[in-house]
Amino acid sequence: MGARRDHARMQRTALRLPLALAVILTVAACGGTANPSNMPPTPTAIPTATLAGTGAAVASATTATPSIPADTVWLCRPGLTNNPCTGDLSATAIEADGSTSLETAVPATDPPIDCFYVYPTVSRQTGTNATLKIDPEERAVAVAQAARFSQVCNVYAPMYPQLTAAAIATPESISFAAAVIAYQGVRSAFLDYMANYNHGRGIAFIGHSQGAFMLTALLKAEVDPRPETRRLLVSALLLGGNVTVPIGQTVGGDFANIPACGSTTQIGCVVAYSSFATNPPPDAVFGRVNSVLNPFGRDTSGSLQVLCVNPAAPAGGSAVLTPYLPTQGLSALLGANTPTPPPSVKTPYVTYPGEFSAHCQTSGGATWLQVDRTTSPTDHRPGVSSVGGARWGLHVVDVNIALGNLVDLLRSEVTAYHG
Repeated sequence: MGARRDHARMQRTALRLPLALAVILTVAACGGTANPSNMPPTPTAIPTATLAGTGAAVASATTATPSIPADTVWLCRPGLTNNPCTGDLSATAIEADGSTSLETAVPATDPPIDCFYVYPTVSRQTGTNATLKIDPEERAVAVAQAARFSQVCNVYAPMYPQLTAAAIATPESISFAAAVIAYQGVRSAFLDYMANYNHGRGIAFIGHSQGAFMLTALLKAEVDPRPETRRLLVSALLLGGNVTVPIGQTVGGDFANIPACGSTTQIGCVVAYSSFATNPPPDAVFGRVNSVLNPFGRDTSGSLQVLCVNPAAPAGGSAVLTPYLPTQGLSALLGANTPTPPPSVKTPYVTYPGEFSAHCQTSGGATWLQVDRTTSPTDHRPGVSSVGGARWGLHVVDVNIALGNLVDLLRSEVTAYHG
């Protein structure tokens, strides 16, 4: 009886998956740190017929997924050897005058919470759904985006059969079943984590781009409607994923019970944004509810907006950003003409203190995190520009442009959660 109920619930979960999963990357090779040669492809809508799977087809895709093993393959997990999320966290700070200093940081020895991280599109495999083989791309993006969170949490990062960059380049090849396979890989890993590793600990969810879409679907199905799981939620950092709320509101839209974070001490809330250096154009992929990213899930009522929470100032206003960028593949994040760090930089990360500030902005039907350069023309540190064109904004640096702020915010939330 219990098995039948669970099977029925899995069917309902699959049927509730946001249609964004079926167009999910149209969201480019969003983890460009691991794949310097890939540029975001032009978003192309998947034909409606591809998305119109019957309930039986969805149930079949949910229950018959050979790409998902019985045991999770972990990219990052406490106790793993050669864990990319617990490596060297030192960084070189480069000031406006060119002077440098060393910043040291180490993973916490006994952090009080866990982080469940889902990586963006990085797989360069040729199939529609990636296998669970750990390739250099997954390791690189874990270092770039997730490792620094090990200062405040144990990082659990599952491999999952994500929609590959090759599939996204030919979106007509992506079936609804393929999107469900990707999602069920994340869901399977989360249920494994809850059953075998959580032990009642607080959880922070962290995802970017395809990872943010997957986590939005997971939270909607497994956390938002369940008070017993929701009480474990410390924070959800869903970046570059077009999370929605009713216009002018902090809860509703994608989540019925998980509000936007409004302070550094609020817990059980979501931080979401898409970063731009200029106003998003009318055809922007991010920041707009009715973007090309989600052509079959449009808000015809005009009642929703994309959520923006400034990680440097959750209560509102402008604040200085603390970027941390990996020294390997820096040009993939900041543009092909980005100068490489000075030869003296031997650390895995580089940071540019005081160079950028950000504030949330709403204009012309878009809502986004406006990133501004705050320094003078004599500051020769690299700026940031749109990789892939104006419609993508600063998508590839959504995480790294404010990584220090995100870690500090989570640290504050952890203190409040255990206070």
